[in-house]
This record gives sequence, C-alpha cells and structure tokens, in this order.
Amino acid sequence: MDSIKVNVYGANVVCASCVNAPTSKDIFDWIQPNLRRKFNNLDFTFNYIDITDKEGKSDYDQSLIEQIDNDELFYPLITMNDEVVADGYIQLPQLTKYIERIFIKPSKK
Repeated sequence: MDSIKVNVYGANVVCASCVNAPTSKDIFDWIQPNLRRKFNNLDFTFNYIDITDKEGKSDYDQSLIEQIDNDELFYPLITMNDEVVADGYIQLPQLTKYIERIFIKPSKK
C-alpha cells in the first residue's frame, strides 16, 4: 500500500472559537505518534501547512485555505490523501474511524 499523506493545515494562533484547544502545531505533533502506534502496519507521511504563508501552495491547498479564510472550514484542518477528514476541534476517534473505513479493508471470512 502507498503512503497515506496526512496534511495538517493550521496557524500559530489558536482560532478565536477554539479557546483552550491545542494549537495546530500541537495537533500535528500529537497525531503522528498516535496514528503510527495504532496503525503500525500503515505507512504515513505527515506535513504541516501554515495557512498564513500563502507562498508555494498547490491549487488544492489554496482552495482549502480560502475556505478556512471564509469560515467554511476551520483550522486545524486534517486531510488524508487530499480528502478532508476533520476540522476545528480534532479528536483521535474521528481520524481512526476514517482510517479504518478507508484504508483498512475488512477481512473476508
């Protein structure tokens, strides 16, 4: 299986509606060991994308950043292989359920 590309979009500033929530960078640092430990048979690639730095972004990245700027999506925002998985208040079960549903095929009996 190819690597699962996990992107965390965020900013150094905690969003106004996310008081007491971890920063985007904290989320980025926190999900890596947790996902690798839970799914040690899967290969992950993690990237942090600063939404305040508009330079050198793909059209897809720019589109997501524009949606965040327009309050259609919230940061931190997590994508896996360019599919939006979670935004705003991130919890591990959101991510693990997505991985189990999309990347782990049920075994045939």
